Amino acid sequence: MKLAAIDIGSNAVRLLIMNVTENEGVFFRKELLVRAPVRLGEQVFLDGLLFPNKINALKKAIQAFCNLAELYDVEVMRACATSAMREASNGQEIVEEIFELTGVRIEIIDGFTESRLIFENFANKISENTGQNFLTIDVGGGSTELVLFAEGEIKNSKSFPIGTLRIANELVTEAHWGDMKEWIEKNVGFHSDIIAIGSGGNINKINKIYSNQYENGPMTLDVLKNIRSHLESFTLVERIKVLGLKPDRADVIIPASNIYINAMQWAGCGEIIVPKLGLSDGIIRNLYRDIEKQKQA
Repeated sequence: MKLAAIDIGSNAVRLLIMNVTENEGVFFRKELLVRAPVRLGEQVFLDGLLFPNKINALKKAIQAFCNLAELYDVEVMRACATSAMREASNGQEIVEEIFELTGVRIEIIDGFTESRLIFENFANKISENTGQNFLTIDVGGGSTELVLFAEGEIKNSKSFPIGTLRIANELVTEAHWGDMKEWIEKNVGFHSDIIAIGSGGNINKINKIYSNQYENGPMTLDVLKNIRSHLESFTLVERIKVLGLKPDRADVIIPASNIYINAMQWAGCGEIIVPKLGLSDGIIRNLYRDIEKQKQA
């Protein structure tokens, strides 16, 4: 069956279409991934609401995604919005407008739901590492979601208002960092040998550009620090022209690396795994699970 997920993030809006097949197991094969750099968070985090220019851009993106979903014969689609839409005072109003326009009902999910949907991606990887402890770190434009998996189960999870767009706009305070540090030290301190699992567009891009630096092993904390130093050696324009980054990636990739580095240091993580999965992947896996439950009911 063809399933689709729309991830309405603070930095970008994404459409993921997957073909799910069942043959001695369940297999998820990516058919299409489209990213639109709408950047809802630019307005929301500063002004508390979305203005017509961003609303119209979002509507156009959803309309285009609906057309693509129809072209690819998608059977079921789910749309979720995160930090920016959570904080927009007119968020629910926009949800209604988009539903009337496209028939797509957007779910504005809370940080807990977001972190658990992201975590669904890593269930198989974690089950293969019995006895290993993990801290999943998902960095977005408006927030960072952390999930601690230890002793074979999810111990705790939390969403923090620390995102790349917030940092770029100087909206993340020492108190915010302090809250994250305190939570990590309190929850991770009882567990040893923590490995980080990183998700989000920025860590995926770092992994793609710099994988030759650790091709014989995982990305270590020291390697990630060296990568950050290398990125900082370029101007914004150079990161676009020399490294080939898109403008809306070039200005947030360093703040993102700082979030991963801080979280890893506070958790005592020596390395980070990058499975190249994110919220949209988790939405589809959750959607498939719900469909199967309905069939069995």
